[in-house]
Amino acid sequence: MIKLERPLQIGMIGLDTSHVSIFAKLLDRHRTDPSSCLAGTVVGCAYPGGSSRMELSYTRVEQYKNELVEKYGVQMLGSIEEVAEASDAIMIESVDGSTHLEQFSKVVPFGKPVFIDKPFATSLADASEIVALSERYHVPIMSSSSLRYSAALTDALQHSEQGDIIGADVCGPMPFVQGQPGYFWYGIHAVEMLFAIMGRNCRQVHTICSGEREMITGVWADGRIGTVRGRRQGGSFGALIHRERGNGYVDIQTAKKPYYESLLEQVIDFFRTGRSPLDPKETLEVIGFVEAANRSREMGKACSL
Repeated sequence: MIKLERPLQIGMIGLDTSHVSIFAKLLDRHRTDPSSCLAGTVVGCAYPGGSSRMELSYTRVEQYKNELVEKYGVQMLGSIEEVAEASDAIMIESVDGSTHLEQFSKVVPFGKPVFIDKPFATSLADASEIVALSERYHVPIMSSSSLRYSAALTDALQHSEQGDIIGADVCGPMPFVQGQPGYFWYGIHAVEMLFAIMGRNCRQVHTICSGEREMITGVWADGRIGTVRGRRQGGSFGALIHRERGNGYVDIQTAKKPYYESLLEQVIDFFRTGRSPLDPKETLEVIGFVEAANRSREMGKACSL
């Protein structure tokens, strides 16, 4: 647990996503608000990073770097290791998930809690190595899409008067992008929502694609079925939760609190306590699910996890 008499200093690695701007803005807005759990936390330093594999990475670094410096006074450092040494906690924000293992391997020896933004990794092999490193160095880790902690979804999951959850149908945008394998780019948001509803132990995945439409069906070990449906262009996030005695639709857009703020509250609590709200084993299953969904899409048949 981190106990400090000064503001908690966060170091950011990878300034190529709007998330760095959103998180810095939220922390700045609430830094002196005694009623907010985000108070007393600042982004103190950062390493710009950027991936040469992705145009959506290397073309945006300068923009977000300048914003953090000019609006929030964030100090730019010359290496990932310098950021890790100067910080109390670390956020790996690099939009190219394939870089996360290399970046994590550089910060893990410093023993600081680490949040790794989505996607945790773009292969189950990389994800497993990150978890193995965290265990070897006794470093707490957390990774999640912001959609998992949308207030509309978390509120719906607390209402169990209609009995246990027996299935779910999640929908969301599913654009693909050069440099990220299939659903790891945007489909992972809806997959995180599905796992928040259904829990662990999915055993089989079958993907069907038809033009601009995608559908992933997962079969859980206890026989429950969950689906993720999306469009390559457009769409909004939502979920139909099936319970023993009724169904309920969750419209993510109805939540009053932005889902990025809900996620950030979880992350800051994790930084302060060293306890992740999400078991890394579930994160591994999420990555395994997406990897299997991509494989099923390519092969045209169901794939086991």
